Amino acid sequence: MNSSVGDILTAMVTSFHKDGTVNFDGTAALASHLVENGSDGLVVSGTTGESPTLTDNEKIDLIRVVCDAVAGRGTVVAGTGSNDTAHSIELTRRASEKGIDAILAVTPYYNKPPRAGLIEHFKALADAADGKPVILYNIPGRCVINIDPETLCELNEIENIIAVKQANPDLEESRRLSQLCNIGLYAGNDDMLFPLLEMGGWGGICVASHIVGPQMKQMVELFRAGKIEEARAIDHRLKPLYDVLFITANPIMIKAALNMMGHKVGDVRLPLVPATDDEKAELRRVLDQLELVQQRA
Repeated sequence: MNSSVGDILTAMVTSFHKDGTVNFDGTAALASHLVENGSDGLVVSGTTGESPTLTDNEKIDLIRVVCDAVAGRGTVVAGTGSNDTAHSIELTRRASEKGIDAILAVTPYYNKPPRAGLIEHFKALADAADGKPVILYNIPGRCVINIDPETLCELNEIENIIAVKQANPDLEESRRLSQLCNIGLYAGNDDMLFPLLEMGGWGGICVASHIVGPQMKQMVELFRAGKIEEARAIDHRLKPLYDVLFITANPIMIKAALNMMGHKVGDVRLPLVPATDDEKAELRRVLDQLELVQQRA
């Protein structure tokens, strides 16, 4: 089964002006570019969009602006999860009124709920989504706790919880999950896309697809066409990019890359800081290697 939400979803950055305010026009322009260049859909106000430093009103305005910019050419998934169930419910309800296609709900972080609390939290969000599909977001590196395969399968019994963005790098957990139930499996780390395709995954919620969306989409299409080695070759070629984009906290490097490539997305908000000169030099080396930035005279 493949998802109607799409194979390659880009967890898009939020564009900022120099003064740190949201650049809605810039974000809309980037959204339009992405759906024309390999992205089946976009995730708004996720980690890569700097959701921890966006206000609720900024998040809702971004969702509205991106839905308008995409205009049916791709799906729009709204990141509405937090570690406060009541807050997540309110944000989910507000987002659901703006024409989105699905919800992305991250594991509650910091307060470390037990298994029963996780289940009740996600049930409440699924109820608030007004029938829209819900994709769970399992990222133990940021949220401390891991949603184990058995719990994910129990959550999949809720009708509109359709998939998980799996950012747990332990591939054995994803393999066990794929054997236990039919929950949709999205790669939450770019370097997991190919391995999860081998497990029957639906695709990826990606960062590198900001700049290599067509290649990542081609990888999925080749894999599904049975051209496994050709798909593997693309994955191998893109690995240096996957690595360099995460040498420091996301989205610092992808914003630097987009700015280098002419997409003026601005800097990150504190407590994140822009890429250092050394980080930019390594990034530039990889982008040049992949011929993603024209050499300047």
